[in-house]
Amino acid sequence: MDDGNATIGFVGLGSMGGAMASTLVGAGYGVIGFDPDPNAMSKAVDVGVLAAPGAGDVSERCNVVLVSLRSSAIFVEVAENELLPAVSDGSIIVDLGTTEAPEDRRLAAAFAERGACLLDAPVSGGPGGSATGTLHMFAGGDPDAFEAVRAVLETLGADGRVVYCGPSGSGQVVKAVNQLAMGLGLAAYVEAMAYGVRSGIDPEAILQAVGGPDGFRAQFAGVARSVARNDDPAFYVKFPELGYFLREAEEAGLATPLTRALFDFLDPAERVTVDNMGRPIPSFWRELMAR
Repeated sequence: MDDGNATIGFVGLGSMGGAMASTLVGAGYGVIGFDPDPNAMSKAVDVGVLAAPGAGDVSERCNVVLVSLRSSAIFVEVAENELLPAVSDGSIIVDLGTTEAPEDRRLAAAFAERGACLLDAPVSGGPGGSATGTLHMFAGGDPDAFEAVRAVLETLGADGRVVYCGPSGSGQVVKAVNQLAMGLGLAAYVEAMAYGVRSGIDPEAILQAVGGPDGFRAQFAGVARSVARNDDPAFYVKFPELGYFLREAEEAGLATPLTRALFDFLDPAERVTVDNMGRPIPSFWRELMAR
């Protein structure tokens, strides 16, 4: 698949998927794509993507299909009901989204029964990264299938950041490491800031006293500045995906006390905003300040 004239299927052409599909077109690949949102589909066609009538049609027409969907549940539904029934022997499906690792393993076995391969290769980075080839990509599944699509993935990924992590589900596990490192770290700084503010300390005083130019002080300063500028800042602590990671941890017998505590604290809360994928989420800051 190192031929820039090859045709790649792409399912899910939102902000992330659309940017990635555009990058592939710019690199010389033909791209056949589908998204149920007419606006997303129209934008993709404008950059050179050939529109398909459905995800199943993409799976039927393309030997390599990249899939970028916003939740585990949506990916599982599309994979089971549209991609799997239409897949061809020898085809490779690549799940670029964050999906529950047990589900990717289960689906990989189902695709294998039909002579196809499912790789989990979730990405880290925003739409801008997608467009400029700066994504981190964590791959799990059959190593030969990974090598077959490596050039395609490296078109999207940062130099040296497209990493094969191991058997099916391994990419999702490493994505969990990535998300938890960001989410739990941010949650700790937010909770520390709330502790000070609820004790009556001016946020600017906390920023000046604790913030700094490097290390933890620089990370904390970013949180403190947000609080000082906004009485209800939105802090994205990866809540929509915490349940995915807890399921994997429970099935593998792993201790994740911080993840469990954060999930249990936020799960009963009202979803008052959305994350960068448009998913409804509670406000960690608001909950800390209210309880």
